[in-house]
Amino acid sequence: MKPLKERLMTPGPTLVPERVLQAISSHPVYHRSAEFKEIFTNTIKLLKKLFRTDRDTIILTSSGTGAMEAAVSNLFSPGDSAVIVVGGKFGQRWEELCKTFGVNPIVIELEWGKSVNPEDIRKKIENNKNVKGILIQICETSTGAYNDIKAIGDITSEYNDILLIADGITAFGVYDIPVDEWNIDVAITGSQKALMTPPGLAIISMSEKAKTRLSKVEKRSYYFDLEKEIKNQLKGQTAYTPAVNLIIGLNEALKMIEEEGLKNVAERHEILAKCARAGIKALELELLPECPANGVTAVKLPEHIDGQKFVSWIKNKFGIVIAGGQEHLKGKIFRLSHMGYIDIFDLLTQLEAVEFALTRIEMYPAYGKSVKAAMEKYIELVHHKPITYRKGS
Repeated sequence: MKPLKERLMTPGPTLVPERVLQAISSHPVYHRSAEFKEIFTNTIKLLKKLFRTDRDTIILTSSGTGAMEAAVSNLFSPGDSAVIVVGGKFGQRWEELCKTFGVNPIVIELEWGKSVNPEDIRKKIENNKNVKGILIQICETSTGAYNDIKAIGDITSEYNDILLIADGITAFGVYDIPVDEWNIDVAITGSQKALMTPPGLAIISMSEKAKTRLSKVEKRSYYFDLEKEIKNQLKGQTAYTPAVNLIIGLNEALKMIEEEGLKNVAERHEILAKCARAGIKALELELLPECPANGVTAVKLPEHIDGQKFVSWIKNKFGIVIAGGQEHLKGKIFRLSHMGYIDIFDLLTQLEAVEFALTRIEMYPAYGKSVKAAMEKYIELVHHKPITYRKGS
């Protein structure tokens, strides 16, 4: 029997709420009009609330990689050095960008799934000259690992000319991250993860320390010229034609986050992450990361299971789209998403689909183990007292 519908449960793109879809489907407005200026200005205001900052925050029409490229091309000169934490696919992307723009990468190579020790970053700074920045993922999406960005910010704040540049594409909207308080000089995110909007927008927020650097570095980008964008966006416009309807959709998604409350959003993601881990543990499977993130759960598969076929079977049989591994982890892990427009029932659906697939290959004789464990964890975390529906109660 073929599935009646497809449920997108990958760690990006993620599910998009109906009210965001409705906003996106509206007729485009002229991007130089007063109407768009009002929407755009409000979107920036809401993004600043997300980042918990008053500093310059700009929107780029690109994927998150565009903001990563903009950070490297605008904030480093050829010959500068950057300490890069490479513990997954997206750490590798920082390294590739640095090589593209003539920046010397000083790599901290991690086993995929490991999180960096902040003191190892300090050692790299002290043992290498001309370090101008630290490039890192707050959450490495390919492994589901979380890095202690606050501790790293405490270290980089001790140096006047070293920027902490953090890819938070699967972190903002999952965690409550005060970028100023945590000394994150450049914070990056994208529309297609916890911000519940289709792919196509990148956001970058910059400290005064970063803006000082920006004014000193020779321009090496035209479309991603951040000084030009800051100048235009302070006027409520973009330098070039933006993805108008995506910005309208992002505005609606950010309103939803504000309505729920950022702390409540972070708590919801933490609860769902703990439920996911409880469900996986009940199946006697092992998590890949030593310090798992709250937006995505990466799970090791037994060696005799082909992870690519496993993920494909779940999609073809049930219409549930989860993610597999990347690079050398391809075929070895699967990843469940609990970020953005996700609730406990979406998570339970993913766990049940995993159980179906495992039972199909005769590893587990009974259904419901992971779902039961996740439900029990949810009740423990959310409903502390028994609930009765008897008459007179």
